[in-house]
Amino acid sequence: VPWRNKAVSSSLAVARSKETMADKLKDTGTMSFLEAAVKISHTSPDIPAEVQLSMKDHIMRRTRMQRQTTEPASSTRHISFKRHLPRQMHMASMDYGMDGPAAAEQPTSIGRIKPELYKQKSVDSEDPKKEAAKTCGKINFTLKYDYENEVLTVRILRAFDLPAKDLCGSSDPYVKIYLLPDRKRKFQTRVHRKTLNPSFDEAFHFPVPHEELPSRKLHLSVFDFDRFSRHDMIGEVILENLFEASDLSRETSVWKDIEYATSESVDLGEIMFSLCYLPTAGRLTLTVIKCRNLKAMDITGYSDPYVKVSLLCDGRRLKKKKTTIKKNTLNPTYNEAIIFDIPPENMDQVSLLISVMDYDRVGHNEVIGVCRAGTAAEGLGRDHWNEMLAYPRKPIAHWHPLAEGKKSLKEVSGALPSC
Repeated sequence: VPWRNKAVSSSLAVARSKETMADKLKDTGTMSFLEAAVKISHTSPDIPAEVQLSMKDHIMRRTRMQRQTTEPASSTRHISFKRHLPRQMHMASMDYGMDGPAAAEQPTSIGRIKPELYKQKSVDSEDPKKEAAKTCGKINFTLKYDYENEVLTVRILRAFDLPAKDLCGSSDPYVKIYLLPDRKRKFQTRVHRKTLNPSFDEAFHFPVPHEELPSRKLHLSVFDFDRFSRHDMIGEVILENLFEASDLSRETSVWKDIEYATSESVDLGEIMFSLCYLPTAGRLTLTVIKCRNLKAMDITGYSDPYVKVSLLCDGRRLKKKKTTIKKNTLNPTYNEAIIFDIPPENMDQVSLLISVMDYDRVGHNEVIGVCRAGTAAEGLGRDHWNEMLAYPRKPIAHWHPLAEGKKSLKEVSGALPSC
């Protein structure tokens, strides 16, 4: 009986210790007590296993709750940018001011894209030269024709809003005047120092027959004077039709935009030739008829022109032929036929390069100007070629303006089908 009473008392003591420990777990949540409880659970063999497991689960739950209230551990920061960004935006956008309604509305705009914050100045897709032409200013001049003496008077009045060419933010402008296609007679205004709005008020006289006026063009080139280096070109104005404003019987004022240019455009002249194709014979005939208003290449003010025609395929020269040389003239007449044998199936692959050359007995022959004809040509050269194909066995003649040619072409000899 005594040992049984002793066992009962021991069981009661263990039960009381369990109740006391459970009350302490409910009342206090400190880590020190939890650690002590863990020690008790490991050192008390009399505590049943079920009680020890329940105590460990309770301790772990309380530990996780306390960790969640602290700053996340370093491992929890390795999360995706997409999930982490809204939290950052929310924390950064909190309003700690006294304005209650504003703070309440602030979270509603988080994550929204505000287009007004991303507006950029629209980029104009126009060609750079066209954009530059708008900043070259304007020029004002007058035209008057004296029908009795057959003299055209050009008076340069003023220029407005010229671009600055000097480092000081100004320019030293002057104007050159031509009546194309004649470039031998040239006039020039005085230089006006350090101004973007010069007033010239200078008159120049061009003797010209009345019947030639429709074919003449007024060319004005505006330059910036530089004493120590090459003069910079500001821009140019080309008046194609002198009778654009009036019949010139009275002095007529004209305002024109100054177009962007880096060098003076030169009128190289024109060439007339005809094209004729015979599909059955596979024969292409180009007849060089004449040229007019060619650029003077010699000191005498004339040229010794001849015409060279090259047959091209994929940019390679296959054949070339040329006319006779006409001495001391800017308006030669040829009427010479140049023939190439081209099968019909190759007509879409070939083109013609027509070069007007100036013969030089001593040095190299110089190119006055060129033009092209073919399916790969542009503008009139393509239209002339297509018209020839549309009307076979019929000569089709047109005037073609000359343009500056390339330095050289790769010359390859060979049969036409090889291309």
